[in-house]
Amino acid sequence: MKPKKINRRIFLRNTAAAAAGLALSGSSAWAGSSESPAIKNKLPRWKGFNLLDLFSPTPPQNPGSNRTTEEDLKWMEDWGFDFVRIPMAYPRYLSFDRSRDITKDEICNFDQKVLEEIDNLIYMANRHNLHVSLNLHRGPGYCINAGFHEPFNLWKDKEAQDAFFAHWNMWAERYKDISHEKLSFDLLNEPAYIEDMNDQFAQKGPVPGDIYLKVAVGASDEIWKYNKKRLIVADGNSGGSNVIPELADLNIAQSCRAYYPHYVSHYQASWVWKNPADAPMPVWPGVIDGKQFGRVQLEEFYKPWLELVDKGVGVHCGEGGCYNKTPHNVFLAWFGDILDILTPHNIGYALWNFRGDFGILDSRRTDIDYTDWYGHKLDGKLLELLKRY
Repeated sequence: MKPKKINRRIFLRNTAAAAAGLALSGSSAWAGSSESPAIKNKLPRWKGFNLLDLFSPTPPQNPGSNRTTEEDLKWMEDWGFDFVRIPMAYPRYLSFDRSRDITKDEICNFDQKVLEEIDNLIYMANRHNLHVSLNLHRGPGYCINAGFHEPFNLWKDKEAQDAFFAHWNMWAERYKDISHEKLSFDLLNEPAYIEDMNDQFAQKGPVPGDIYLKVAVGASDEIWKYNKKRLIVADGNSGGSNVIPELADLNIAQSCRAYYPHYVSHYQASWVWKNPADAPMPVWPGVIDGKQFGRVQLEEFYKPWLELVDKGVGVHCGEGGCYNKTPHNVFLAWFGDILDILTPHNIGYALWNFRGDFGILDSRRTDIDYTDWYGHKLDGKLLELLKRY
């Protein structure tokens, strides 16, 4: 399908006018309703995207691949977004011999050149009025995904926990002078208990609450040594799905996900399905793989998170969206329901990426008419949906 052309000046003028009108009325920029959310969330209702510059544990063969550009950030700002999350794989910013598995004594060999690249990404995002959430997608001894051989297990080994604390100590000291309004720390992406960290399809379960508490408190103590105001976020247990009651009384926010059910969000995703062709076709609402899914099931899934906000714990949805194999109309209907549930509780969101298979630019879908956007393919319907919330 041939992409449609768009007049950028008119497009930005219209979106800016909409944002200005809402700002004058006292509502948040892209609220789905003219009324302010009834529930007060301790966190701002940040809206934005994940940036995948440091997502891979190995440097890209093409240095420009997945690199966030100044234009990307400017477009986010122009369209009214105010948040980016940077999920990092810790080996990406280390120096070691990549022709073999990393050893325990190399876990803190920080590569200053890569650290400076991260500095620049944070400063560039802040220049465009985007709050940055710095996240360890892969921390020493743990990642929800395989693809890198871990020398130990974060949930079982003290050496791994000490290394995890050391990494957050380094980041906390490095950015101690950046305002908490511009930068927050998301401790670890989607914790789950995995016996074999190097098995892509290993069984995953909840991290025992006392262990999660120990790891979260240890890292937080290192962070607050340098800036007591630094906002810290803990991702939900069981891969981001479940609230963490053990942390509810601490000054730590929590992050949920917009991936339920995975039948919709990860249809035919190779890292989820051993045989992607076996994935059942998603619908919304309707029956998938013999189970009923719709608005009622979503409300039940998010109920503990909404109750967490009511209890005074800050909540944000740090990741969400659909892989590009999910039919576009199903994606929009499903994600619209999620945003409609989260918005009254003032819970913001971050799409998994900006450019790429889950994003609003260059998603490589085959079932939509794209808009030509300065050499990129823009998913205009998805952008319109996000702007409504």
